[in-house]
Amino acid sequence: MLHVRSIWNGAISFGLVSIPIKLVNATESHSISFRQIHLEDGGRIRYRKFCELGDHEVTQDEIGKGYESADGTIIPITDEDLAQLPIPTARTIEIVAFVPADRIDPLQMDTPYYLSANGVPAAKPYTLLREALKRSQKVAVAKFALRGRERLGMLRVVEDVIAMHGLLWPDEIRSPESVAPDASVTVRDKELDLADALMDTLGEVDLNDLHDDYREAVEALIAAKASGETIPSAPAGEPGGKVLDLMAALEKSVRAAKESRGGGTGAQTGSERGDRAGEKTGKEAGKETQAEVTRLRRRTARAAPKEVGGKKSTSTAKKTAAKKTTAKATSAKKTTAKASNAKKTTAKKTPAKKATPRKRSA
Repeated sequence: MLHVRSIWNGAISFGLVSIPIKLVNATESHSISFRQIHLEDGGRIRYRKFCELGDHEVTQDEIGKGYESADGTIIPITDEDLAQLPIPTARTIEIVAFVPADRIDPLQMDTPYYLSANGVPAAKPYTLLREALKRSQKVAVAKFALRGRERLGMLRVVEDVIAMHGLLWPDEIRSPESVAPDASVTVRDKELDLADALMDTLGEVDLNDLHDDYREAVEALIAAKASGETIPSAPAGEPGGKVLDLMAALEKSVRAAKESRGGGTGAQTGSERGDRAGEKTGKEAGKETQAEVTRLRRRTARAAPKEVGGKKSTSTAKKTAAKKTTAKATSAKKTTAKASNAKKTTAKKTPAKKATPRKRSA
């Protein structure tokens, strides 16, 4: 802790008791950092900071903070201005309440810090607060200001140190209403039994045994490229897809978990439950599911041709009858039209003939 640089100095306000402390980061990142390069020649890409007014590059020591108003005017704000704000949390972690730990929603958890006693006089009140937190089995809710804004914090004891988790304000947590599945799904007890068996088979794990596989793979990739060796290829995984048979997938998962655990005590208990659930419920449910699918297919296969066939014959008969009726009507109309045309033709031709005058006898 002595080698960790503090990021904030202030005090914990515990009623009328003031505890000088230093705030240090409780976590560190082990992520591999990449640099931006020019693809053509591999040159580093760097960003330089220029002043718009003087059009010249400036150093970090010459850069401060400023607030831009609506009309574009920049109002300079210094660290001294922020430190002298008329609020108690400007340089103080003000404890406002003590609550059970389960009252804090994990979604609110933010960056963790360690609080270090700043100086010998701070040791006694620091130890007093730490032991009080231990005995009460509660956590302290506090308010503090950091990096230009006021925040919530939760103080708890980690070994012999008081740790503080930054907390998000309640209105910063989004509602999960639109995230839940839209469809209404019913889960059967048999499926829950197998899910319980899988959970028991997987058992517990010591988080210290887990490590970052991705980072190790990236390091191996970098080492291979640097030495000119063959780049390791990704192992072939099982093809993904939709789970068509949930019960079969659960049974397979229980067996796989049992094999990966090597048949330990916890795995044996879980696998025994999985075997019982698989024998009594999973297999029967799987058969029922398959039978249901088969029956549905049979009904569809039998019923569909009849319905389609019946519709086709009825439709054909109707169409044939309609065609015949239409043909008769058309024929009758044609006959009537021909007769009418014939009459008209006769009527027209008859007047056209001139009558031969009869010769009168003398």
